[in-house]
Formats: sequence, structure tokens, C-alpha cells
Amino acid sequence: MRARLGAVGAWFRNAGRGSALALGLTLPVAAHAQAVEEGLVVRQLAFTGNHAFDSELLRAAIATTKSSDFATLPVIKLLGLGAKRRLNQREFRADVLRLPLFYAIRGYLDARVDTAVIRTERDVYITFHIREGQPVRVRTLEIKGLDSIPKRRELTANLPLRLEQPFDRTLLLATADTIQSRLQDGGYPEAVVLLERREVDREHHTADVSLLVEPGVPAVIGPIQVNGTRQIDSAFVRNLLVTAPGRSFSAQALAESQRNLYRSELFRYASVQLDTAHYVAGSGVVPLTIQLTEGSLHRAQAALGYGTNDCFRTGIGWTARNALGRGQIFDASAQVSKLGVGRPFGVGLEKSWLCSALKDDSVGSTRANYNITGSFRRPAFISPSNIITFSLFAERRSEFAVYLREDVGGSIALSRETEKRIPISVVYRLSYGRTEANPVSFCAFFNACTETDIQQLRDRRLIATLTLGVQRTRVNNPLDPVRGSALSAEATYSSNLIGSSRFAQFTRFAGDASLYQPMGNVVLGLHVRSGMVFAPRLVLGGGAANFIPPEQRFYAGGPNDVRGFNRNELGPLVYVVRQSAVAVDGSVNEDSVRVVPTGGNTLVVGNAELRVPSPVFPGRFRLAGFVDAGTVWERGGGPGSGPALRFTPGVGLRFVTPLGPARMDVAYNPYNLPSGRLYAIQSSGDLLLLGEDYRRTRRTGRGWVLQFGVGQAF
Repeated sequence: MRARLGAVGAWFRNAGRGSALALGLTLPVAAHAQAVEEGLVVRQLAFTGNHAFDSELLRAAIATTKSSDFATLPVIKLLGLGAKRRLNQREFRADVLRLPLFYAIRGYLDARVDTAVIRTERDVYITFHIREGQPVRVRTLEIKGLDSIPKRRELTANLPLRLEQPFDRTLLLATADTIQSRLQDGGYPEAVVLLERREVDREHHTADVSLLVEPGVPAVIGPIQVNGTRQIDSAFVRNLLVTAPGRSFSAQALAESQRNLYRSELFRYASVQLDTAHYVAGSGVVPLTIQLTEGSLHRAQAALGYGTNDCFRTGIGWTARNALGRGQIFDASAQVSKLGVGRPFGVGLEKSWLCSALKDDSVGSTRANYNITGSFRRPAFISPSNIITFSLFAERRSEFAVYLREDVGGSIALSRETEKRIPISVVYRLSYGRTEANPVSFCAFFNACTETDIQQLRDRRLIATLTLGVQRTRVNNPLDPVRGSALSAEATYSSNLIGSSRFAQFTRFAGDASLYQPMGNVVLGLHVRSGMVFAPRLVLGGGAANFIPPEQRFYAGGPNDVRGFNRNELGPLVYVVRQSAVAVDGSVNEDSVRVVPTGGNTLVVGNAELRVPSPVFPGRFRLAGFVDAGTVWERGGGPGSGPALRFTPGVGLRFVTPLGPARMDVAYNPYNLPSGRLYAIQSSGDLLLLGEDYRRTRRTGRGWVLQFGVGQAF
């Protein structure tokens, strides 16, 4: 008798998978097993002889669990701290049967399980001794019923169940589900996969499997009914769909249409599914019903926060959805930071411990940062997957101890999400503004050391940029990822061909990649970031250089990259002192010398971090050990300006909050500050070079650097 492996009439991929789970191949673990309040405390739960499956997977397949490792420490046991798990005798006896069943389902029919149990007055130590035996392997795998289907090879490529591999019945179900899903994506909504033959030769440990595919008739999309709209035009809803009447049926297109409805931000609930009331099996026409619940068309929000390099900050925003009809969204927002430090809101907090990090920022902390933005967004621009956004803005932003930028301007952004859920965006931005930076930043890299030349670089001018960005995010939690990966790349072009001035021409590339891999209760996080920027050679004042605006250069160091360095401290530096602090003999008091990061045109940063639950309150606290590495340098900067890779190991503590983990990291920095030029600022504003190879001692000395942050470092 044929066994059905797929659900008849399963229109969506998830429905097929749900039917696979319904066959009962998951192991029966009682939900109340851990609710036992009395009994022996499980101090050990070990496995021996398991080679095909690791111990963590086997622990997940049974009901018995062991107490935390922290609770097994002698002193902790005496104090009664740590998470304790108690033995449930009935579930333990069932576990002895669950493990052989686990192995049998995965092709190990000869697996045997014995137990060794050591009991004391209060504790129990359990070991499962496993003899896996030889697995039954797939000798033949035949798939019938696809002769009339185009692109048959694509339907059967890279299936989960493979020849010469163990005959894992969960992979057999996954294989049937994969074939069914591919057929549904290819226009066959009634596709069904049946198990025609399954012969297991236990003596020779082989299995012969045959699947029969009943694809049904190819179908097209029929009438589309939209329900639930009140103020939003149903015609706009249809524009968001990536399918239409007369097009070939595709379950993937239905799922993508549903994502587009949610991405529009107009609906609290959106469902795209088969209209079962009007569907006729075998007709080749699939009617659809769109069920919607509109969200609030207006939203106001406000925020108040604190940051080490922002002091106090606040923001407000207002959103009007379906503005002017046709699903447009209007956003207005305003943010202010450095409250309590920068003019006009300064009250001297830079002298207190709250905002003391900003007391040495002579560039950015003199005035408050702000941003005022109004944007108008149109979904379904030309294509259902396109969004176009027009924005106007006015802002002042700064980078700690490096620069302060003031801008007014606008932008046009076109974004599109591909079928594989990879957002791609193209942004044209035109602004008129100026950049204030330490004079030595202009002098060190452009030989603009007179007040006249420096002022010319500080003058207001047009800057136009064209940016192409690509992102691919596949993580389980954007605030605190445990598994998955995130990739992004960005290219920015600025030239007088698109509207920039001659002092704002560059081409900038940046990329970022993160990987998160769970290993039991431990999470391994890996991260790399790199970038390069190029600029044409220009002549001004005392020389020529490839001038890059300070706000487009790369900087590193701080709580989110190389944590052994203070913010922007990693990379090229120069030193500056006021002329009044220079003695008659040319010597300077080291305490009067300020460090000025100048950044570089090339960046490489890498991070590796292990995150583990804390032995105390593991649900709230986590521990971390990390190694950060990075370098920032100036290509073409002459001898001694090449990359100098720096490594800073450290440990950290994480406290879980609804906004992401609050983070404290302590990193060890064994390096001295790099050598650099020493400049004196004269009363006229001109710069005088005092030395080529000056080096200042770190005020905090070499050693441990403390960093605070909210959210993971990467």
C-alpha cells in the first residue's frame, strides 16, 4: 500500500512541512517531566559510544536533563545555588526506550542503549552507554512520475536523502517535502508525493526507496478577492502582489506578496491564501483571497536616552500612513544629542562622571548634535517589490574628537527586495554644508597648515553622493543573535559629474560580515569589517595630496570594534599643543598635548567572541570572552604608514534587557600610542610643525580598557 508523504492540496510550503511533522516522527517527551519538585538531583547526564550524533542532540531527544554545571561545584552545592534538575523515574525509564527509537528512525536499527546509574543520598549520576552498530544505507532512490515535468533535474537536485547515506526517515520526509514545494513553486498546486516502495535488508544493511509523484495539473492564478480594507484602496493592495490573474501559480510568489503587504507598514495582519470556497480541484485555476486588517494610520513616538559619547539625547517622531492615498507614508522626526554638554543646552556635565568622556572632545562637543528629517515613501513604485523615498533633512553630526559636520539637503532612495529576501538600495544624496575638524587633520594629509588654506577646506560646499547598498540578514534575533549570518556591502561615489565640489570627490567601499554559531549553550560569534576609499589628487597651498573629507575617512577603536582602544584611537594620530604651552627651548609639557585621530583610507577589523550563560541567573546574565583585532592605515602615506595589526583580548558581562543586552567589556591593550607629528597652534591660527616622530604616553597607561554599550558589539 502506498503511504502518503505530502498533504493533498497543500498550497504553501509550510503546509507540506506541517504534514510531515504530523506523521509522528518526533519523539514523545512529556511536558511535565521537569515539573517534579522532589527526587534526586541529576548531577551528571553523560553519553559514551555515540559517534553519529553529538551528546547535545541526544540530550535534546530525552526528557531527563541535568543540573547546571555551576550547581555541581562543591561550594555552590553546599549553598544550594544554581539551577537544579530532579530525576523523574517514569520519564527516565521512557528515555531508555526513546534513545533506541531516535537511532532507529535515523537508520541505526541495531543501536543498543545501556545505563549506568550512581545514586547518593541526594544526587544521581547517569551515563548512557550506546552501541550504535552499522547503519542501514540507501542503496537505491527512485523518483517516479516526473517524466512530463519540465526541468526535472532541477526538481531532484540536492535532495536531503542521498545514496550511500544512512536511511534517515526524517530526511525521507524532507525529500518528499522538497519535491512537493518545488512543484508548487513551479505551477503545480495539487502536487502530492507518495511512498511507493521501501524495502530494508537488515542483513546487508541496505534500503531501496521509491517515491511516486502525482503533480496534478498546472494551474494559473484566478480571481483575487481583497477583504478587510476600509481606508486603503484595494487597487493599491493588488499593486503590492507579485502575482496576478492569468499568471502561473507559485507558492513562493504568494509568500512574497504577503511579505510585501507587511513591508508596506499599513496592515497589522495580512494573509494571501487559496480561496477554498471557490476553488475547483483539477480546474487549473486557483482563486485567491487576501485577508487584511489595517493598522493605525497615524503614530507619534518619543524617546529619551543616554550614551557615553552622546551624553543625554532625545527624539520625537510622527508618521502618517496612507498619506494622500495610494499607500504613501510620510515621516517627520527630530533628534538632539549632547544635551548637557554642547551649546545651547550645555550645563557643564562634561565635568561630571556622567559625560566625562566628552571633556577632551574639543571639536564635536562644543555644540549639540541634531537631525530634522521629513520623508515621503511610496511602496510599489513601478514594481511591487520597489519602494521609492524622497527626504529633506537638516543635521549637525560629529565623530568623537575628529570632526563636526553641518548639512542641509535632500535624497532620493530606490530600494528593492529580491526573491531571496536580499534588499538592494540605490541612494542619491545632495547636501550643502561644511566640516569642522582639528586643523592638524588638514595639515597632516594636505599640507594645508595656514589659516587661509584651512578655512578654504572648511568652507560650505555642495557634496553629492551616489550609494549602492546590499544586505543579507539571516539571524534568529536582530537584537541578540544566536545563530545565522549577516552580510552587507556598500559603494559610494562622489564626483563633480554628479554635483560635488572639487574638494568632495571620492569613491568609498565598505563591507561587513558576521556569523553566529551555537555550540550547545555557547555561542561563537565571528565578525569582519573592511573598507577602502580613493580620491583624486588635488593641489592646495603647500602641496598636493589625495584629499578625502574627514567624515569619509575610516576610524576604529571603541566599544563596537576593537575594544582595547578608546573611541577612534586606533590608527593614524597626530599631536597638537597650543603655542603658549611650548617652552623657550622647544620642549612641551606632555599633559598639555592632545591626541587627534586623523583616520585612514583603509580599514580592516576582525572580532571573535564566545558567549556563555552566567552560572548565576543564567536567564539574565551572560559572560563573554573575546579577541579583537584591527588596523587603520593610510595607503600611499610614505614610509612607516603601512598597516600595524593590533590584538586586544578581553572578557565581558551581558545583562539581558528588552532593548538588547546591556554590555560591559574589559579589554587588555599592551600597546603604546603610535608616533606622529607634533604641531603647535599659533595665535594666528596657523600650524607649526614641532616634530615628526613624537609619542605621548597613554594617560591611563597600558593595561585594561573599560567599555560600556547597549546591544552586542556585532
